Amino acid sequence: MKPALLLAFLCLLPLAGFSADYVGRTACTGCHQEEGKRWQGSHHDLAMQEASEETVLGNFDNASFTLHGQTARFFRRDGGFWVNTDGPDGKQHDYRIRYTFGVDPLQQYLVPFPRGRLQTLDIAWDSRPKAQGGQRWFHLHAESPVPADDVLHWTGPNLNWNYMCADCHSTNLKKNYDSASNSYHTTWSEVDVSCEACHGPGSDHLAWARAREKGEDSKLANMGLTVELDERKGIQWTTDAATGKPKCSQPNSQRKEIEVCAHCHARRGQLRDGFVPGQPFMEAYRPALLSEGLYHANGQIQDEVYVWGSFIQSRMYQGGVTCSDCHDPHSAGLRVPGEQVCYQCHQPQRYASQSHHHHEPGSAGASCVECHMPANTYMGVDRRHDHGFRIPRPDLSLTTDSPNACNQCHTDKSADWALAKVKSWYGAPPQGLQRFAPALDAARKAKPEAASLLLQLANDETQPAIARATALGYLGSAVDQAVFLTIQQNLQSEDPLLRLGALDALETAPRRMRMLAIPLAWDGIRAIRIQAARLLAGYSFEQLKPDQQQVLDRALQEYIQAQEFNAERPESQVNLGALYTDLKQYDKAEAAFRRALQLQPKFVPAWVQLARLLETRGRQREAENLLRAGLQKVPDSADLQHALGLFLVRAKRLDDAMEPLRKAAELAPANSRYAYVHAVALHSAGNTEAALKILERAHQAHPSDIALLSALVAFNRDAGNREAALKWARQLQALLPDNPEAGRLPQALERDR
Repeated sequence: MKPALLLAFLCLLPLAGFSADYVGRTACTGCHQEEGKRWQGSHHDLAMQEASEETVLGNFDNASFTLHGQTARFFRRDGGFWVNTDGPDGKQHDYRIRYTFGVDPLQQYLVPFPRGRLQTLDIAWDSRPKAQGGQRWFHLHAESPVPADDVLHWTGPNLNWNYMCADCHSTNLKKNYDSASNSYHTTWSEVDVSCEACHGPGSDHLAWARAREKGEDSKLANMGLTVELDERKGIQWTTDAATGKPKCSQPNSQRKEIEVCAHCHARRGQLRDGFVPGQPFMEAYRPALLSEGLYHANGQIQDEVYVWGSFIQSRMYQGGVTCSDCHDPHSAGLRVPGEQVCYQCHQPQRYASQSHHHHEPGSAGASCVECHMPANTYMGVDRRHDHGFRIPRPDLSLTTDSPNACNQCHTDKSADWALAKVKSWYGAPPQGLQRFAPALDAARKAKPEAASLLLQLANDETQPAIARATALGYLGSAVDQAVFLTIQQNLQSEDPLLRLGALDALETAPRRMRMLAIPLAWDGIRAIRIQAARLLAGYSFEQLKPDQQQVLDRALQEYIQAQEFNAERPESQVNLGALYTDLKQYDKAEAAFRRALQLQPKFVPAWVQLARLLETRGRQREAENLLRAGLQKVPDSADLQHALGLFLVRAKRLDDAMEPLRKAAELAPANSRYAYVHAVALHSAGNTEAALKILERAHQAHPSDIALLSALVAFNRDAGNREAALKWARQLQALLPDNPEAGRLPQALERDR
């Protein structure tokens, strides 16, 4: 067998050594009593529990909670805990609480529904002390009413425990969704997060221990463990005499611990059941990168992204720090209280001094955590800290709209004020490790310099891999020779995040570049090889031998399995529909799109893509009717209005297209493309004056948008407005100083004056 095919064969087999069975914590605590004591009562222990007098914290003594005219009542009946609240039909019903979920600073409650579903009540108990504002019922989505047909309604898909929560709150969780019956048969070996959730199934370890007691050789490697979490053994942190900073006695090249923690403490999509500690994180999960809406441009947490994504940006991570350096993995608390956890490595005489933090001792400004781990509050009361350990950068707040720790405390002051303070203390503002904010901000705002900055970031080995991978994903739409080489090189990177980012780039790059993904169908990481296979779907590769084509087909089948694993979600059905469209399996594609709409009738991408499929198959009337039906469901969808407008343009019904194109631009002013398309349609219809007004208004909101400026030049020139065309051409030239065509445009217009 050829080496490449042998590698592929090994990658697609179950990983060796993971055939052990789950035995439960009582089998562990006989030997590991101290660890068991520390675990007992921890957040992991209390992650999910049967509802009982001992576990329920909320007030069920006929308490009521009213919001937006809707009242829920919490009471006891038949020895259980009940709530009377609005159900999926919008009417009041009595529901029995089956499980508690979490413990501090809030506790949620799970209600069983038909077909194996557990739904998470969106009214939660604030378990903080009353003096801190707790001991009350509160709503997780209090800003506006949540109707019964909303995905955020507590009976809807986004508060479904089986898909959204279960994998991280129980041990050996198997979701077991059955698409045919639209039902779950979810199982676990232990209801909470117990020993084997982190250490892996323990039967082989028990066999090793029993053999050892008898003086026998069990012939089991790693003491029979699926992963030996030994990264801290023999490690010492000392102070570097030259810099005064902590230094690890040896580099941490294993990263086993964070791979285990990441499967719950990361924002990620799940690809399959059965993750076993010791397997690569990305063998079962696809992590989110520093996407807009999830993270600020400087990498600081924005949405509920947990810890992994910010921690791997940090100098701590690069220096070899691992989770258990700061956290006791069994109690899930800090190893030592408060700031003392920092002083395990950082000399307090240096870092706790006013010469370092410039604040009154004991104040928030003197706190390591408040300055270097700024917090966001999620779920109403849950304050969580960014783990990027970043230096406060008020200068980045001014240039990239990223938050900074100074102004998160000094809310009455400006970023200019904070920057002046920093300069007065340190001279030039400290830069810190993370220097990628300008590049990501430029990409998000479509600035002309974005491609250059992103290319620099993608090639900067001093920067965090997650930031470089994010930059790669943006570069696919700006391919030149340098970008091509950068994508090609990172497809071969040893870091799986960089390979993933390079594959993201190929999604928007010229389609011929997708050939570069072929070797990654052999990748040892599932998240990577299935994305490579998806990019290559629908292509015919005559140069591949039959056994090589078989490997590619198997990787594509893994992609299909990943989507079918999440078949209860419309996103996965749309992914399948798009795949089957590329494979020219149109009946399967249509079925998948229609299934998405059955699951979630307001899921706009399914309406749009199904309509496009019908149109390309010559079923224009059905396509138009479908888009209009979608707008009946979601009348304020800019995407649906835009799709209908484009459909009518392609049908040569330009007059009919104007209204949906106008509505799309009006509904989504942040989308410059919609304004541009509306203006082009007006110009094509002979209404150049109206088109120019739209372009000028859009340009005010998007001053760096090249398409808008180009249209302003062209439309004014065509209308004979030479002075206006010249004005816009000069602005375009200023934005693109290295673009020869942009440089020649003002000269040509001046000659024609």
